[in-house]
Amino acid sequence: MTAPATPAAANPAPLSAPVATVQPLAIGGVLVDPPVLQAPMAGYTNYAFRQVVREFGGAGLLATEMIAARSASWLETNRGEHPDRLWGVREEPRPLAVQMWDNDPANLAEVGRRLAHDFRVSVVDINFGCPVRQVTEKAHSGSWLLRDPARVGEIVRRVVDACGDTPVTAKIRLGCSEACQTAIEVAQRVEEAGAACLTVHGRVAAQYFKGEANWEAISAVKKSVSRLPVVGNGDITTAEAAVERLRTTGVDGVMIARECLGKPWIFAQTAALLRGQPKPADPTPAEQKELVLHHYDLVCQRFGGERGTLLMRKFACSYAQGIPGAREFRGHVSRVTTAGEFLEVVHRFFPQAGVK
Repeated sequence: MTAPATPAAANPAPLSAPVATVQPLAIGGVLVDPPVLQAPMAGYTNYAFRQVVREFGGAGLLATEMIAARSASWLETNRGEHPDRLWGVREEPRPLAVQMWDNDPANLAEVGRRLAHDFRVSVVDINFGCPVRQVTEKAHSGSWLLRDPARVGEIVRRVVDACGDTPVTAKIRLGCSEACQTAIEVAQRVEEAGAACLTVHGRVAAQYFKGEANWEAISAVKKSVSRLPVVGNGDITTAEAAVERLRTTGVDGVMIARECLGKPWIFAQTAALLRGQPKPADPTPAEQKELVLHHYDLVCQRFGGERGTLLMRKFACSYAQGIPGAREFRGHVSRVTTAGEFLEVVHRFFPQAGVK
């Protein structure tokens, strides 16, 4: 199936002020233009999804799924294989970031070196923000490390030294809990260690994704560092919101996460507004249906029909956002196990959104 066309420009979304002051984001020698980044999301931002985002355009920097540095090192050393989440990375268009997690500075440095010099990725990112218990409580990694800013700084310094000219970045949250907002101290340690950029998610780890992202706190982190570019992340649900955050909070870039799973065209819409152009319209129901089928085809090309169908269930649920009968559609598509079942559900439900 051919890729769906990017929706034609329509329905301009006027802004209250010009956006010419928004500059590209320099991450070391990597120019991120526009300064709008696709977040790394485990289980979602695989090769097929990144291809969909590229086809729409507008993302200044794409990222793989988060990889476990310990697993990556073991696979490389013992079997000569690469983790599934790095599939296709060597040949993929640039710029591209790979995010990794662990709590061992030496291991992270070794995997960072391999990513920089073997895979030749554009950016090596270190995760200090994941709130999932498997990463935090069981592995003492991700946001768990925010309670120890000195160790965060040590990790960043070791990875920076190992990666040479490849820029190293970090992603954090505001802290571990409401009583432990250490983001400013962590940011300063990250800057001192030589990182090229810092992304701040505007929640503490204890919140997971509940409540509202605190952009005032993100802005405070930006003001606390002297040269380190800061990217803000959290609750960006529209192109207009992305532009507004860039214009009003002092951040150097914005990262879009969950919203792009159901709206991979949000990057193109944001880029258009940043150029002072009319915002492209959302895809029509017919175009959304074609997008679901196209994405499914890409996933099956990579993983085969059986695994591809299982993986596509969660993407299809994301794409159903806003269509009539979305809840019932999700209930059915989340249980399919074969290509025939998947296609039957898509064809049955998407006509309710206006596809004849």
